Amino acid sequence: MPESCLIREAVSTDAARLTQVLRDAFEEYRGRLDPPSSAHGKTEAVVRRELSDGGAFVAEADGVLFGCVFFHLKADHLYLDRLAVLPSYRGQGVSLRLMQAVESRARELGQTRVRLSVRLALTSHHAWYARQGYGFHSHGTHAGYTSPTFLVLEKVL
Repeated sequence: MPESCLIREAVSTDAARLTQVLRDAFEEYRGRLDPPSSAHGKTEAVVRRELSDGGAFVAEADGVLFGCVFFHLKADHLYLDRLAVLPSYRGQGVSLRLMQAVESRARELGQTRVRLSVRLALTSHHAWYARQGYGFHSHGTHAGYTSPTFLVLEKVL
């Protein structure tokens, strides 16, 4: 992780850079996931809407935004959404710091649970989240599919 790495709350003027980070970070999954990731079709307008429906944290250094995570407040938990780190910045603890920011926000909002979704096909992700304290909550199925396509994981804070 760059020494000058800053984790901060995203603002609406970050929308264009957030859109690009999402597209670039999820590019490796193009053609590998069924259904395809919605990250490929993200637009600035969609990102702005997601920011206003919750928020996001970004990781940046020297003016370069290279990671992000979105969050949405629900009745009984905070939903962690779209954790993304550019490939050249992975393996340096950026994802963990972004997740910790969401967990801290959950506590500030009085929530005791954080949930996230992960594709069934991404088994290495399941293991990584388990190491961060996330356990099975439920299965989920994308619209138009008859069997589960993702897991919902939960961490009790």
